[in-house]
Amino acid sequence: MNVTVDKSAGFCWGVVRTVDIAESELKSQEVGQELYCLGDIIHNPMEIKRLEDEGLKTITHADLPKIKNGKVLIRAHGEPPETYAWARELGIELVDATCPVVWKVQQRIKKFYDQGFQVVIYGKKDHAEVIGLVGQTNGEAIVIKSLEEISKVDLTRKTVLFSQTTMDKETFYKLRDEFRKQITELVVDSFDEEAQEFHAKDTICGQVFGRDKKLRDFASQNDIMIFVAGKNSSNGKVLYHICQEANPRTYFVEVESELRPEWFEGVETVGISGATSTPQWLMEQVKGKIEEMFCVPQPASM
Repeated sequence: MNVTVDKSAGFCWGVVRTVDIAESELKSQEVGQELYCLGDIIHNPMEIKRLEDEGLKTITHADLPKIKNGKVLIRAHGEPPETYAWARELGIELVDATCPVVWKVQQRIKKFYDQGFQVVIYGKKDHAEVIGLVGQTNGEAIVIKSLEEISKVDLTRKTVLFSQTTMDKETFYKLRDEFRKQITELVVDSFDEEAQEFHAKDTICGQVFGRDKKLRDFASQNDIMIFVAGKNSSNGKVLYHICQEANPRTYFVEVESELRPEWFEGVETVGISGATSTPQWLMEQVKGKIEEMFCVPQPASM
């Protein structure tokens, strides 16, 4: 059995940056000082545990008034303006690790809101990133996740359409096309990472949709696929479904203990991939477990 880890998988640069900031802060903190993260630093429980073993402590917003001697990390998802204001009132030092792409989308949304646009966001209303985006509009942005929810939007107002950075492009484009039919003044906005400027297309992160073709090609080259991601990862769900479309024999696992022997019957090639929040070391760990389970070691040559 040949087991291969997808070379294009692993942390996106925004997550790498956030984890690097956390590790740097942990190494430089003074004796007795703690580093807290406001919410799970990323949607991967194994990486969270690794960082917690190094000293990172995960807290909720309700814990902020209890912080006495420590810094609070803002994770890649970002936060709404009221979180920063509250931290200032409490005298808490923040370490802002908001993904630069998310930060630029936040600023762009605020600009359109200040110009009187109705802001519509394609995303999940309870997702941490979306809460931060909606916060740029004093809570007035409309969040939808399907064509069926278009009725929430005032079709007579000038409108700008954004997206949570980890949503799927197919549904986004369907929403865009439907709004174009019904709204006279519509702007569909995005940030182009490579060109470092905004274009009227979408705000889905390039490192999510950019992996589409590579992931499909890799999945189709293997008998089965093992997709490794946190169950709460929005990006993981999108990429998993892309993988499954290319290879119906795709299985989702969060940890190696979820592997099932029956998946591998008659299999010669196994591909392993993951979300942009899945650490490389975890995919290698899953590979090692599969090889331990099924790969017979070759006798040493004389």
